Amino acid sequence: MSDKTSDKTEGQKDWPDPVEFSRQFGQIAERSQKLVTDFLNKHPAGAEGALGHGDPLNVGAAFLEMTHRMMTNPAGMMQAQVNLWQNYVNLWTATTHRMLGGEAAPVIHPEKTDNRFRDEAWNENALFDYIKQSYLLTARWMQETVGEVEGLDPKTAKKVDFYTKQFADALAPSNFLLTNPTVLRETLDSKGENLVRGLENLLSDLEKGEGRLKISMTDAEAFEVGVNIATTPGKVVFQTELMQLIQYEPTTEKVYKTPLVIVPPWINKYYILDLRAKNSFIKWAVDQGLTVFVVSWVNPDHKLAQKTFEHYMTEGTLAAIDAVLKITGEPQTNIIGYCLGGTLTASTLAYMAAKKDERVKSATFFTTMIDFEEAGELSVFIDEEQLKALEERMNDRGYLEGSEMATTFNMLRANDLIWSFVVNNYLMGKDPFPFDLLYWNSDSTRMPAAMHSFYLRKMYLENKLIEPNGITLCDTPIDLTRVEVPICVLSTREDHIAPWKSTYAATQTYKGPVKFILAASGHIAGVVNPPNPEKPKYSHWTNTKNPATPDEWFDTATEHPGSWWPEWLKWIKKHSGRKQTAPRIPGTAENYPVIEDAPGSYVKARIT
Repeated sequence: MSDKTSDKTEGQKDWPDPVEFSRQFGQIAERSQKLVTDFLNKHPAGAEGALGHGDPLNVGAAFLEMTHRMMTNPAGMMQAQVNLWQNYVNLWTATTHRMLGGEAAPVIHPEKTDNRFRDEAWNENALFDYIKQSYLLTARWMQETVGEVEGLDPKTAKKVDFYTKQFADALAPSNFLLTNPTVLRETLDSKGENLVRGLENLLSDLEKGEGRLKISMTDAEAFEVGVNIATTPGKVVFQTELMQLIQYEPTTEKVYKTPLVIVPPWINKYYILDLRAKNSFIKWAVDQGLTVFVVSWVNPDHKLAQKTFEHYMTEGTLAAIDAVLKITGEPQTNIIGYCLGGTLTASTLAYMAAKKDERVKSATFFTTMIDFEEAGELSVFIDEEQLKALEERMNDRGYLEGSEMATTFNMLRANDLIWSFVVNNYLMGKDPFPFDLLYWNSDSTRMPAAMHSFYLRKMYLENKLIEPNGITLCDTPIDLTRVEVPICVLSTREDHIAPWKSTYAATQTYKGPVKFILAASGHIAGVVNPPNPEKPKYSHWTNTKNPATPDEWFDTATEHPGSWWPEWLKWIKKHSGRKQTAPRIPGTAENYPVIEDAPGSYVKARIT
């Protein structure tokens, strides 16, 4: 036996002694019993918010249809089974060779971005290497098998594929105590204290969710809006029932003539663009000499249940534009719309075009879809059956609870946003790390029933926004092809919420000139990517032309290292007039006094 193998064998002596391990588990069970009993006394079965009242995934029909199709192709199923068996034989052979002291190449590797198998034991220990590879083979077989079923309509196929991946992710060996070497090692070192702490964390999260599991992703006590996040100086200078308008204090001696108003998504809070000074897009834009305003949406309750998409336009985007121009005295403003805020902004621009309203000089869209034909993984949650069930829940309360939507988004990246925290919080017994982005991610907002129903039906289900005159707002049919203002579209290559190839439709839709920028990374990290010449993080691509398809665009695009922010700045300067205007101080405009300091009260309304 080689020295290397001897080292491994010696190292395996650190793994549990069965007798000691059983004794520790007995003590853990005894200590845990009281914790569980106390929790169940507070949340008896059948009580409001008790365990077992989770919403159904509503995917039974899709899997029934898949099973029926599978049965019509027994030869294909048999071949899939044979392939899986052959892969297992190869794995058994390789593992046996390793056990006997030899070397053997892995049969399958995890993806480079897969953080579940970072512990060296997954490779160095033959047993855990076998567990890892057998899981990866099975997960791949499951995904490929359902993906190759013929005869399914595209929506059913996408739903089956998505939930198969959810199932496979949930069964990963890294999610269980006895098959995760990191957790086993911690259990031995702490004599099981990690499991007791983990149970306390689990019960605390259940308590916080009033009977439903609300996983803690970060230290909620480490951040406070307006204290160490969302701290760019400014004032609330205008508000409606739906939003507060923040005007930021200038930091340059002169500012560009044309102001800028940012419309964030109402499904999240605006301060994703103002987390901390080092990564704040808002602060950076102010420091470039732009007069920046931001819409801060209200966190609605049942009192605003009847607020519609039209209200979000009239009391949101249009009201903000009107206030910005009156405050600055300018005839036009530039505007940025982010995600859902971008879809609302696009709708507003089409409405203004129909009304021959030319008060917007240019528009920028961050990760925004206007064509929902290929809406990405979110589309698996949206069909007639699921929408009816959602509308019933919303109508009962008057709004969609923010935590429900947050869970949906977390499922799109389950390994990173669900299972990694299950392992850290409940198996390792650790407290979550303080992280500003995850604090923002957990600071969810509600959505009025009427507005959200309209949005999901007209955009996602019926895809009416891209259709000329397909949607009517305030008795006015809107048509995106009539929008003539210069437009810049920023999309991100790994976006699961607004797939970049879907957002590319903007280049073929608007009547005016369109600049398309593609950033690396995803929906958030690709946008919040400040310039850092010493250590650039994510790159971006540009192209002087907008060919018919996104693939053609990418094939002829040029990649640039670092942030896309300076590239956008060059573009926005062309639409901002000269930098000769005296700085505009918030609260000095007639009829627009300071209401309160930024970030305002609307954004501080937190769902506990």
